[in-house]
Amino acid sequence: MARPRSTLISIEDTPFYHCVSRCVRKNFLMGIDKDTGKSYEHRREWVESRLLALASIFAIDVSAYASMTKANL
Repeated sequence: MARPRSTLISIEDTPFYHCVSRCVRKNFLMGIDKDTGKSYEHRREWVESRLLALASIFAIDVSAYASMTKANL
């Protein structure tokens, strides 16, 4: 059963949360695909702008983030 966010998150107890997301089936999202040579670097800026836009909508602060390519894993 769904619960209100106010009962799930306590800013007083834990002011920082670590959130992680991965691509479905480890598909290629950004960087240069070594198999095809195709560049997906333009998506890095899209991810950053979307993250900051969603942070403002949900009234949260992003203290740090990392957008890593497959080569970084």
